[in-house]
Amino acid sequence: MIRLPSLTALIVVDVQRAFDEWEAAGKRRNNPDAVARIAYLLKAFRASGAPIFHIRHEGTRPTSSFLPTSSGHKVKDEAREAPGEPVIIKRVNSAFIGTDLESRLRAAGITTLVICGATTNHCVETTTRMAGNLGFDTDLVRDATWTFDRLGPDGDAHSAEAIHAMTLSNLNDEFARIVTTDEVVAMLATA
Repeated sequence: MIRLPSLTALIVVDVQRAFDEWEAAGKRRNNPDAVARIAYLLKAFRASGAPIFHIRHEGTRPTSSFLPTSSGHKVKDEAREAPGEPVIIKRVNSAFIGTDLESRLRAAGITTLVICGATTNHCVETTTRMAGNLGFDTDLVRDATWTFDRLGPDGDAHSAEAIHAMTLSNLNDEFARIVTTDEVVAMLATA
């Protein structure tokens, strides 16, 4: 289906330096090209004139990597907002809770969301689930998001690749369509 760019918004979730710091500290992630794919999406959305919303996480716990006074709170250069692109600050996993994101989208007549960012199984997943539940036509860009290895509650090691794949499987066709950057850019080019 061809969608008009004016009715489609890019939602860029938490592309912040804290994740670089996690990697530098030894946490392993998947999808090393995700930030480059996000930069490509930003370029395509800007060229098409479609709206872009930047989401930033602001930590509230004293040990958070995302405290507003910490270096981790800063956005990565590749995902920096352009003049006029709104930046919405959230303090929980969903970009819709405690923010005016939904009202901004509704006021602009936006019906379709394209979601990318970090991390797949936390803020991206929560935002995507809520977007679907709120009735937005939602696309999650599989190659423009990433996550980290984690230990499960029983001490089992789960790879970032497995977590990423399971999250996409859980969201697919229930809350969102799972798409690639190239599919999104092609949609923008033909709209």
